[in-house]
Amino acid sequence: MTRLGRWIADHLVLGLGLLVLAYLLLPIAVIVALSFYRPTSRLSYDFGTFTLDYWKNPCGAPGMCASLVRSVQIGFAATVLATVLGTLMAFALTRYRFRGRSATGALVFLPMATPEVVMGSSLLALFAAARVPLGFWTVVIAHVMFCVSFVVVTVRARLATLDPRLPEAAADLYAGPWAAFRRVILPLALPGIVAAALLAFSLSFDDFIVTNFTAGTTTTFPMYIWGAAQRGIPPQVNVIATVLFGVSLLAVLAATVRRQHR
Repeated sequence: MTRLGRWIADHLVLGLGLLVLAYLLLPIAVIVALSFYRPTSRLSYDFGTFTLDYWKNPCGAPGMCASLVRSVQIGFAATVLATVLGTLMAFALTRYRFRGRSATGALVFLPMATPEVVMGSSLLALFAAARVPLGFWTVVIAHVMFCVSFVVVTVRARLATLDPRLPEAAADLYAGPWAAFRRVILPLALPGIVAAALLAFSLSFDDFIVTNFTAGTTTTFPMYIWGAAQRGIPPQVNVIATVLFGVSLLAVLAATVRRQHR
């Protein structure tokens, strides 16, 4: 009995972790399985007849792939702008001291704490007051606003782990300020910048509430799914979701293998 109790105590945390992981992955497993089955009716989500037709023609639903491409374009544009602005802000808040630094650091968290309904409605009122036509670029601007905060927090956390004396050490080796930044600081901060960019892209690609306020006639992939849910979501959506999950999983595995190899 003592040996059994010791075995349970040693494996309790592992077992609970596996249960939580299974709980998180169960909906994804259902989506993957549904991509191989034709439902019995248009409004049902059941395992009807096995088929590979949806994988052979994933763009069979009208407008779905166009909305997917538009979401990727918006996510890429918002990621580039938010990563550049957020990285510069993170360096400024970490490496320099200026008046209002603490207040600026606190204001960075406001978009993260603000409900998306409030942010979306506020941006809509701003664009309407400025008579800016809603469309692709208003969505990009809106996404940059809330992605910048996540980029700043992520990059700033990475910079906080770096020794502040690194520029001085590089200067002792006859490196100028730009060379020290390009060859010492930037390579060390790059993992945090890449992580922030991936996070920004995920948030932008997945956003619905803010996008719904600022999109106008532009339809993104989440908005397409929301509109299609009222008349029956096309089964091809499960194929696209499976592919996106597979790409994300491969990216994580590649990063893990690269880190272990290094």
